[in-house]
Amino acid sequence: MTGGHWRLGASTLGAPGDDLATVIDVVTRHDVDVIELRAAPDALIHTGLSTAERARIREDLEAAGIEVLAVASGIRAGADTDDESVVAALIAHLHLADELGAAFVRVFPGAPAHPAAKDELPRLLEDTAAADARIVRRLAAALPVASDLGVRPLLETHDSHPRGVDLARVLDLLGAEYPDHRVGAIWDALHPWRVGELPKDTAGALLPHLRDGRGYVQIKDTVSAADTTPVLQGSGVVPMGEVLDLLAEGGYRGPVSLEWERTWYPQVEPLDEALGAAAAAVASWRVRT
Repeated sequence: MTGGHWRLGASTLGAPGDDLATVIDVVTRHDVDVIELRAAPDALIHTGLSTAERARIREDLEAAGIEVLAVASGIRAGADTDDESVVAALIAHLHLADELGAAFVRVFPGAPAHPAAKDELPRLLEDTAAADARIVRRLAAALPVASDLGVRPLLETHDSHPRGVDLARVLDLLGAEYPDHRVGAIWDALHPWRVGELPKDTAGALLPHLRDGRGYVQIKDTVSAADTTPVLQGSGVVPMGEVLDLLAEGGYRGPVSLEWERTWYPQVEPLDEALGAAAAAVASWRVRT
């Protein structure tokens, strides 16, 4: 579905327990033809799938006219563990993405941090430069595989690095050593805003890492910056209209994908209803502009 400038996508995070046929039925009902596939042992996809299983999922999605935008892994590139296990997991997910026809693999920054309220910027347990260097080192180790497969790892504004400036700092460090690297960004519209970064500042930091197929944008809405319980798009406080304005002005033409977090908040409305609200919110922006 187009929203003036963008296709509307959806994440399977919003459909816990649903089989692939059900997901296809829900998203196509809203003319959505691009999805993020959550990768986890309890999800529709994971790295333990056989070659035949991967091929069957890809065939079913292609037959329905649905493009796999990303394999949404739970990898934490900055985790306080050994490099080998993180790099191996990233490479396994890059291969999974390639076999499913996905352009991207979502990666969290995931450096250790002190506990913080939802509306507070987390304070790292170590020097920021050390955490950034560890993330860069691990991403760099997977670059040859990413290049060979044509799949981009994407760092998301999340956990230890929730702001656009945090991701840009890491990506600039990577770019200084590997100018042709394939790592991009995911701008999750919630996380930079909830810790106090203005959308214009997030856009300024991330648009170079989003434009021209380098990354993409996730939309969502919540009760408040301090209470991130999902609510239907347009009924909460996340400034989606401002984000869309900035994307349009900044030349971003990739998808905007609804990350409806029903997996973590099972009490919220089903994905079907959430997608309807998201489509209406994007359509309302289009009319306004």
